[in-house]
Amino acid sequence: MKEGKVIPVIRSSMPEFDEYVEMIRPLWESRWLSNMGKNHEELTVKLRDYLKVNELLLFVNGHMALELCLQAMGLTGEVITTPFTFASTTHAIVRNGLKPVFCDIKEDDYTMDPDKIEALITPKTSAIVPVHVYGMPCDVEKIGQIAKKHNLKVIYDAAHAFGVEVNGKGIGSYGDASMYSFHATKVYHSIEGGAIATKDPAIADRLTRLRDFGIRDEEIVDEIGPNAKMNEFCAAMGLLNLVNVDRHIAKRKAVTQRYREQLNGCVKILPAEKTNVRYNYAYFPIVTDHRDKLMEELGKQNIRVRKYFYPLTKDMECYRGQFADQTPVAEHVSSHVLALPIYEEMTIEDVDRVCRAIRQALGE
Repeated sequence: MKEGKVIPVIRSSMPEFDEYVEMIRPLWESRWLSNMGKNHEELTVKLRDYLKVNELLLFVNGHMALELCLQAMGLTGEVITTPFTFASTTHAIVRNGLKPVFCDIKEDDYTMDPDKIEALITPKTSAIVPVHVYGMPCDVEKIGQIAKKHNLKVIYDAAHAFGVEVNGKGIGSYGDASMYSFHATKVYHSIEGGAIATKDPAIADRLTRLRDFGIRDEEIVDEIGPNAKMNEFCAAMGLLNLVNVDRHIAKRKAVTQRYREQLNGCVKILPAEKTNVRYNYAYFPIVTDHRDKLMEELGKQNIRVRKYFYPLTKDMECYRGQFADQTPVAEHVSSHVLALPIYEEMTIEDVDRVCRAIRQALGE
């Protein structure tokens, strides 16, 4: 028999209902529902300032943002990336006609291991696409040095890294471009949505056209692009959630600290926080040899967890057998990782319940 209320693995943040109604009420009067309306333009400016980036463009979702960014870069040949990520990262590369070359990850924070990048570079390599996993930033300094040395573009998948900063700089200011996801499951969301941050005005200009069918003006269409614009309803949700995001991150931090206190020494957890990084506490993964048993036992107690990321993207059915890249660390972590519940409405009592269930399941 299952016990207690359901503790979901994630719960979307929401503003007050009446606030959202008032925010979208003018849309019924103006009938301006898409195509860079008032909410879209206001959100663009506010997010650019909050994220501390030079140029920011909004998209219908993070995947289309990344896919079109790769297209705008005009990349060819091979792209070094990580298999320890959501399917979207690899799909965006492949859908651009590029070959993903998979680099292994670091054992401590599961981001791309920069010490293994150079061995994968060939004359066909045009870019590196690292992922800030669980909100843990990649080694942006070392990756930047490697890219500069070999004249490669760096496009970060920052889907998990909203609001993260390194050395006081927004994470989206590193590399040539960064993709953010504003999906409903993220720390910050606009229901569906995404963005590209870049310091290159030429890339920003091309992305502006690509997200709108490649249209330059009423008579000239000089790019081949989809409809990837954010609508006004999503932008309105984004504006309201932006007001509360710092408070939500603070609540996630309290949940994270409690997990660390309760689970230290019981399972493998993320490394201690660095003083030069501002974290967003997007996820709390654990690694254990008893993953499947633990997931089953937690399920019996109405505690939802997720094998995130499993399987590795290179092992998904659509890619299976196509890549022989050796990534033993990623393979181990993927087969042993569980993402625990974390969201801003989660109470300390909820955290304690999850931790008690874990310790009980593991015989602690």
